[in-house]
Amino acid sequence: MSENDKSVEDKPLDDEVSLNGSGDDSQISEDTETIEESQVENEDVGTPTYEELVDKKEELESLLLRANADLDNALKRTLTEVEKAHKYGTERLLMELLPIIDNLENALNNLSDNSSKEDKEGIELTLKSFESTLDKFGMVPIYPDNEEFNPEKHEAVSMEKDKSKKDGFVGNIFQRGWELHSRVLRPARVTVIKN
Repeated sequence: MSENDKSVEDKPLDDEVSLNGSGDDSQISEDTETIEESQVENEDVGTPTYEELVDKKEELESLLLRANADLDNALKRTLTEVEKAHKYGTERLLMELLPIIDNLENALNNLSDNSSKEDKEGIELTLKSFESTLDKFGMVPIYPDNEEFNPEKHEAVSMEKDKSKKDGFVGNIFQRGWELHSRVLRPARVTVIKN
């Protein structure tokens, strides 16, 4: 045997006894009491009063109400944005189609004398087809014949005299305007009567 092994065997069994729990019980109970006292002191420091609890409850209720209101507002805002997207999502496409309709109207107005009846009917049918398609998407033409000038729906190109119409009314119409679900996409280009 080596010297280290002999020294281990020569040690008294007091260490083994204390490890097995049959040592000094008074020391263990003192340690336990000290731990329990420190826990009690910590609990006393962290325990809020009744008034503090009521204040905390009111604060949390207020925060909950505010969070619910914010969530409700966000939901309403999202629904409004989705509705607008459905309603006006095609606006850009429809705006691109308006020059085609203008060209068809110009073609009808400027048909030569030697053009056939079938040509005119073909252009009219194409124009009606375009207009009915735009109508399906909520597009309505602004054709202000015998109406008072409205700057929200009409664009004044010039002024003219006409004794048969009142001042401030629309004279000639150069180009139809268009509305999409009551939103003016393009105002009608008109002259205004000033006698």
